[in-house]
Order: sequence, then structure tokens, then C-alpha cells
Amino acid sequence: MAVESYYTFGPYKIDNKEVFYTTHLSYAMVISFSFGDCRNFVTLDYIYVHVLVCPRREVKRFVDLTADETTDLWITAQKVGGQLESYHKASSLTFTIQDGPQAGQTVPHVHIHIVPRKAGDFEKNDDIYDAIDNSDKELKQKLDLDKERKDRSFEEMAQEAEEYRKLFV
Repeated sequence: MAVESYYTFGPYKIDNKEVFYTTHLSYAMVISFSFGDCRNFVTLDYIYVHVLVCPRREVKRFVDLTADETTDLWITAQKVGGQLESYHKASSLTFTIQDGPQAGQTVPHVHIHIVPRKAGDFEKNDDIYDAIDNSDKELKQKLDLDKERKDRSFEEMAQEAEEYRKLFV
């Protein structure tokens, strides 16, 4: 399969160096943001580990995925999640989808958030969902081409993706 120069994520272009795993229907990418106050969260230096798995085809809502896309998306999420949990020595994973604007979806492209978890990473376990909602809003702002990235440089994210690529060889 040919390597693409970029992937689409709603209206945004994601450089292929930020993508660390692909199938014929899905891809997984690194992102940059901070979750705010949490205790024992899985970190990569100062950035909280959080990746997205997306269908290659731009699809706004989960219900609009084909059966093959749905299957591939979840199998990809399962594989990526298992590797990241082991790599980061986490004990659990949170998988979540915000499907539609009233559910907190800020980028109109189906995506699964995968977050490695450790005991006590949030004071209340379900606070993760508020953190993901806030991070999605920050992600949308960071993807705006008129704004600068504030958390990590492109080079740092490309390096993280390169490390994750090694997990799938």
C-alpha cells in the first residue's frame, strides 16, 4: 500500500509523520494537548498519552460508517490500545467516541480516543470524559492553521509516532 503524504481529519490535513499505524480503512495518529489536573496519568514527558483512531474516509457520524469500516476501526483500536497499554505500563484503557456536536464532537470526522490509564490518574474515574471533551476543543484550536501549536512541535509528535510505529513491525 502506498504511503500517503497526508491524511484528512475532517477539514484538516494530518502529516503522515504523525500517523503511526494504518490499515486499508483506518489510521491511528498522535495528538498534543494537556488534561489539566490529574494525579498519576500516563505521560510522555509532560504530555498525556492520548491517540486517535479514524477511518480513512471522511465520515462525520458513526452511523454512517460501512460495516467494514466499523469492524476495521474497532479492530484497529483494539490493536493500538493493547500495544500502548503494554508500552506505557498502564493497567487499563479508555476508548471513547463523541458522536455529533451535542455529544462534544468538535471535529466532524469519526474518531476513537484511546487513553492508557493507571490507578488514581483522576480523582473520580469518570472525570476522564470531561478531560477528553476539553481536549477535543483544544485539539480543534490547535489544528486551526492560523494558530500555533502550544504543547509540542511537529518534530516531537513525529518522534512519538516513530516510536509507536516500532510496536507494529
